[in-house]
Amino acid sequence: MDWSELESAARAVLGNAHAPYSGFPVAAAIRFADGAIEAGVNVENASYPLSVCAERNAVAAGVRSGRGRIDAVLILTGAEMPTPPCGGCRQVLAEFGDPGVPVRSVTLQGQSTEHTLGALLPHAFGPGALG
Repeated sequence: MDWSELESAARAVLGNAHAPYSGFPVAAAIRFADGAIEAGVNVENASYPLSVCAERNAVAAGVRSGRGRIDAVLILTGAEMPTPPCGGCRQVLAEFGDPGVPVRSVTLQGQSTEHTLGALLPHAFGPGALG
Protein backbone atom coordinates (compact mmCIF):
# COMPACT_ATOMS: atom_id res chain seq x y z
CA MET A 1 0.00 0.00 0.00
CA ASP A 2 1.20 3.52 -0.79
CA TRP A 3 0.99 5.49 2.44
CA SER A 4 2.39 8.74 1.02
CA GLU A 5 -0.96 10.50 0.49
CA LEU A 6 -2.12 9.67 3.99
CA GLU A 7 1.17 10.79 5.52
CA SER A 8 1.09 14.06 3.53
CA ALA A 9 -2.46 14.74 4.71
CA ALA A 10 -1.49 14.11 8.34
CA ARG A 11 1.65 16.26 8.10
CA ALA A 12 -0.39 19.09 6.58
CA VAL A 13 -2.62 19.34 9.66
CA LEU A 14 -0.34 18.29 12.55
CA GLY A 15 0.48 21.93 13.33
CA ASN A 16 -3.23 22.59 13.91
CA ALA A 17 -3.43 20.17 16.84
CA HIS A 18 -4.55 21.80 20.08
CA ALA A 19 -2.47 20.04 22.74
CA PRO A 20 -1.53 22.66 25.35
CA TYR A 21 -1.94 20.29 28.30
CA SER A 22 -0.20 17.12 27.15
CA GLY A 23 2.20 18.75 24.71
CA PHE A 24 1.53 15.71 22.50
CA PRO A 25 0.09 16.81 19.14
CA VAL A 26 -1.36 14.02 17.01
CA ALA A 27 -2.65 13.98 13.44
CA ALA A 28 -4.54 11.17 11.76
CA ALA A 29 -5.48 10.62 8.14
CA ILE A 30 -8.03 8.06 7.02
CA ARG A 31 -8.67 6.73 3.53
CA PHE A 32 -12.30 5.81 3.05
CA ALA A 33 -13.70 3.20 0.68
CA ASP A 34 -14.55 5.88 -1.89
CA GLY A 35 -10.85 6.86 -2.03
CA ALA A 36 -11.31 10.16 -0.19
CA ILE A 37 -8.90 11.08 2.58
CA GLU A 38 -10.03 12.91 5.71
CA ALA A 39 -7.59 14.20 8.32
CA GLY A 40 -8.01 15.18 11.93
CA VAL A 41 -5.97 16.43 14.88
CA ASN A 42 -6.34 16.03 18.61
CA VAL A 43 -8.21 18.82 20.37
CA GLU A 44 -7.56 18.95 24.11
CA ASN A 45 -9.70 20.72 26.67
CA ALA A 46 -8.93 21.88 30.21
CA SER A 47 -11.63 19.41 31.24
CA TYR A 48 -9.68 16.35 30.00
CA PRO A 49 -12.66 14.06 29.35
CA LEU A 50 -13.92 16.56 26.78
CA SER A 51 -10.76 16.22 24.68
CA VAL A 52 -11.08 14.46 21.31
CA CYS A 53 -8.38 12.37 19.63
CA ALA A 54 -7.17 12.93 16.07
CA GLU A 55 -8.47 9.57 14.89
CA ARG A 56 -12.00 10.30 16.10
CA ASN A 57 -11.91 13.76 14.52
CA ALA A 58 -10.87 12.22 11.19
CA VAL A 59 -13.71 9.68 11.43
CA ALA A 60 -16.14 12.50 12.26
CA ALA A 61 -14.96 14.44 9.19
CA GLY A 62 -15.66 11.35 7.08
CA VAL A 63 -19.11 10.93 8.56
CA ARG A 64 -19.80 14.64 8.02
CA SER A 65 -18.81 14.25 4.36
CA GLY A 66 -20.93 11.13 3.83
CA ARG A 67 -17.99 8.75 3.47
CA GLY A 68 -18.41 5.01 3.79
CA ARG A 69 -16.13 2.39 5.22
CA ILE A 70 -12.53 2.96 6.31
CA ASP A 71 -9.82 1.42 4.11
CA ALA A 72 -6.65 2.61 5.90
CA VAL A 73 -5.57 4.69 8.90
CA LEU A 74 -2.34 6.60 9.51
CA ILE A 75 -1.42 8.23 12.84
CA LEU A 76 1.44 10.76 12.97
CA THR A 77 3.19 12.06 16.11
CA GLY A 78 6.46 13.66 17.07
CA ALA A 79 7.13 10.91 19.62
CA GLU A 80 10.32 8.87 19.48
CA MET A 81 8.38 5.66 18.96
CA PRO A 82 5.26 5.12 16.81
CA THR A 83 2.05 5.63 18.77
CA PRO A 84 -0.95 3.38 18.06
CA PRO A 85 -4.51 4.63 18.56
CA CYS A 86 -5.90 4.63 22.10
CA GLY A 87 -8.52 2.08 23.11
CA GLY A 88 -11.44 4.45 22.55
CA CYS A 89 -10.22 5.30 19.06
CA ARG A 90 -9.75 1.63 18.27
CA GLN A 91 -13.41 1.05 19.09
CA VAL A 92 -14.54 4.00 16.94
CA LEU A 93 -12.37 2.82 14.04
CA ALA A 94 -13.91 -0.66 14.40
CA GLU A 95 -17.36 0.90 13.90
CA PHE A 96 -16.32 2.02 10.40
CA GLY A 97 -13.72 -0.55 9.35
CA ASP A 98 -13.31 -4.30 9.25
CA PRO A 99 -10.64 -6.21 11.19
CA GLY A 100 -8.31 -6.29 8.15
CA VAL A 101 -7.97 -2.49 7.86
CA PRO A 102 -4.27 -1.54 8.04
CA VAL A 103 -3.35 0.96 10.75
CA ARG A 104 0.06 2.58 10.43
CA SER A 105 1.69 4.65 13.18
CA VAL A 106 4.47 7.01 12.04
CA THR A 107 6.82 9.44 13.76
CA LEU A 108 8.11 12.69 12.29
CA GLN A 109 11.54 11.01 12.23
CA GLY A 110 10.27 8.20 9.97
CA GLN A 111 9.86 5.33 12.46
CA SER A 112 6.74 3.30 11.73
CA THR A 113 4.75 0.26 12.77
CA GLU A 114 1.81 -1.34 11.06
CA HIS A 115 -0.98 -3.51 12.45
CA THR A 116 -4.45 -4.52 11.36
CA LEU A 117 -7.40 -3.06 13.21
CA GLY A 118 -8.32 -6.59 14.29
CA ALA A 119 -4.90 -7.11 15.87
CA LEU A 120 -5.22 -3.81 17.74
CA LEU A 121 -8.76 -4.57 18.94
CA PRO A 122 -9.61 -8.27 18.89
CA HIS A 123 -13.23 -9.12 19.70
CA ALA A 124 -14.41 -5.54 19.16
CA PHE A 125 -17.86 -4.62 20.42
CA GLY A 126 -20.13 -4.03 17.45
CA PRO A 127 -23.68 -3.50 16.28
CA GLY A 128 -24.38 -7.26 16.31
CA ALA A 129 -24.04 -7.22 20.09
CA LEU A 130 -26.99 -4.86 20.35
CA GLY A 131 -29.46 -7.47 19.27
